[in-house]
Parts: sequence; structure tokens; C-alpha cells
Amino acid sequence: MNAPRPIAVLGGTGPEGFGLALRWAQAGESVIIGSRDAQRARDSADKIKQRASGANVSGDENTAACGAADLLVLTIPFEGHAALLKQLKPAIRPGSIVIDTTVPLAASVGGRATRTLGVWQGSAAQETAELVPKGISVVAAFHNIGAELLNADGPVDCDVIVCSDDPNASQIVRNLAKKIPGVRALDGGKLENARIVEQITALLIGLNIRHKGHSGIRITGLPAMAYEVG
Repeated sequence: MNAPRPIAVLGGTGPEGFGLALRWAQAGESVIIGSRDAQRARDSADKIKQRASGANVSGDENTAACGAADLLVLTIPFEGHAALLKQLKPAIRPGSIVIDTTVPLAASVGGRATRTLGVWQGSAAQETAELVPKGISVVAAFHNIGAELLNADGPVDCDVIVCSDDPNASQIVRNLAKKIPGVRALDGGKLENARIVEQITALLIGLNIRHKGHSGIRITGLPAMAYEVG
């Protein structure tokens, strides 16, 4: 049997990245947590091992983690988005898939977390596509799963909308999403649709603030085959 394809969760010491790394490690995936501080990344990996017996998880500095995998997940605040991508660019392997969870919240520049910033390219994911090397597939996903739900026990009551210009990369990411118990993964179309999905996050944050909850989204009215992944 082939070993699991490593997943590098860059910025994985934050709540969102840690939660995704935890869920994938629990599902038997090989996970590398990336951070600006290698020791902090290793500490996070140790915490996951305490919660997921036998987990195949390690930690390293972001660039080293990036160079050790070809499935890369960006889980960083928008203010550090472009700078990190420029730093990582030489380390990104040819043929890699970059999964961008970034939401350009106004809070990153001192504004309100309940609205998004205008991004010249249209969305954070489209900015990523502009900054990574040519031939790299960019997928926008996992914006609307709250970190609290990922880090808790039990299934996650949320759909993941996956947007990409590469159908094969989209299918790979949808399969990753389905490894999180309770999650359904939907093909959201082209990468340009990421701007809509990113904006939904700001709406959900506002709902959570007003109602003191941990909201996600469910898409209804679609046939069962819409949620199936080959």
C-alpha cells in the first residue's frame, strides 16, 4: 500500500490550521505543520499526537514544510498572505496543489471582521494564483468551517465549497474535505467564484457574534450525486 501523500498545513499553529491538521491526522493522513517558528510547529504536532493515537504528523518551518509536500494548505491571516507566498515560491514543487483558505477580512487592517477587503485580483485565492509559479494548481476551500468546530470532538455540520480552474485538483481537495466527519464537499466552479465564498465567511462571523454560535453552511436542494467524489 502506498504511503499517504503528505499535506503541509502552512500557518498550521493557528486555530484553523491546527484544526484541519488534527482532523486529517485523525483520518490517517500524513501531515506536516508549518510555522514561522519550527519549534512551535513541532509543539503543535506533539499536541495532535496526544489527541490522535498513532498520528503521522510532524512540524517544521514554513519553507521546509512547503518543500516536503506537494499538497499545500494556506491557513494564514490575509495581512501575511502575499509575503508568505513570495517567501515560499522557490520551495514550491512543480505540479503542487495550493489550497487557499484565506479570507481577506477587514480586521487584518484594523477594520471589522464582518466585512471583506477588496482584493485587486478578485479574491485571496486569485492573488495566490498570481503569486505562485506557473503550472501550480490553486484551489479555494475550507473558508467556512469554523476553527472551534474543527478543534472540537465529533462531526462537523458544514459543507465545503471548492473552487478551482483545475478539475483534477478540485476532486483531490473534495476528497480531503470528506475525510472530516460530517463534511460534504461541493464543486463550486471556477476559481473566480472564490470571492463569493470568501465573503460568506464575513457574513458567518457576523451571525456568530450576534447569536453567540459557531455557524457553518449547508447547501440544500441538490441531488445526492452533487456530493459524490470519484
